[in-house]
Amino acid sequence: MADPVAVTGDPASGETISAAPHSDVDLERGARGQLVVKDRAVSKIAVAAALSVPGVVRHTGSLLALSARDLPRADVTTGPDSVAVTLYLAVTWPCPVAVLSREVHAAVADRVETLTGMALEHLHVVVAAAVPRPEGTTDMDARQLAAECDPEIVPVRARPPLARPGSAVVAVAAAVLLIGVAVVAGREFLIEKGAIAPAAWVRNSVRWIADLHGQTWMVAAALGATAVGLILICLSLMPRTRTHVPVGDDGSAVVWMRPTDVARMCSSRAGTVGGVSAVHTTVDRRRATVHVTPNGEVASDALEQQVRDAVEPALAAVSSPRELRVRVGRVKQ
Repeated sequence: MADPVAVTGDPASGETISAAPHSDVDLERGARGQLVVKDRAVSKIAVAAALSVPGVVRHTGSLLALSARDLPRADVTTGPDSVAVTLYLAVTWPCPVAVLSREVHAAVADRVETLTGMALEHLHVVVAAAVPRPEGTTDMDARQLAAECDPEIVPVRARPPLARPGSAVVAVAAAVLLIGVAVVAGREFLIEKGAIAPAAWVRNSVRWIADLHGQTWMVAAALGATAVGLILICLSLMPRTRTHVPVGDDGSAVVWMRPTDVARMCSSRAGTVGGVSAVHTTVDRRRATVHVTPNGEVASDALEQQVRDAVEPALAAVSSPRELRVRVGRVKQ
């Protein structure tokens, strides 16, 4: 049986226009619903795209670290028409971070938009680890990528890198305590069923507590428990601090650097100045101090100004610039 065809037109003029038949395929498409892309899928796409960029490598965190996680990894925030990604990378060092950000941004944006159909509004790149660069690796172009954004897309601001919550250690301790409680409960269950015949810890402990009377040490125990409870509440409500500083505008930053990375950047710039034998940089919340060891070829005053001229442009790219101090030491004999 043929599909029905709708016929429209003007009877007076004799013109008729036949519309396309409504097939079962069209009806099925209308009943399929909507496509939902999970954050985890976008995260895997972003990680795979980042690994395709030269300079980005896999890195396994130390088992001794409490929050050790494999790199690269991505935290995704999904909006109605776009996504924002915070990408944690391990890179080969030394590495031009701005160039790496450009290449990663281009690769991730292309892959995410192609596979999900959603635009990448923000991409925050966090260099979380550095490994020695393999021999024979060539440098990339030093131009920064300027991503174009569709003005009709609703912007989604990605989350900045934050420190581990203060309650993380307490949560781990509570988890270990609960595991211990589960072991004790299982032991008591086996004793009750007659599978084992040692002394019951829970039953004897409850009887001992029931026979207690008011004593002076109970007041101290109550005060100590109250203090511990208040400390735990403060830890759970304490805001997480930033561990990285943004490069460029804080509201639209695509590159985030640790203070250690800022210090390495300053040392790298200072090391290009003639007359510098060795350089070491320390960075805190207020200032960046460059300690220079001269080789004696340039006067101290001139060397200090040359180092300052080389480091200041790079340090000014940080969203919250630090005060630059240059300390010129003595010539090593």
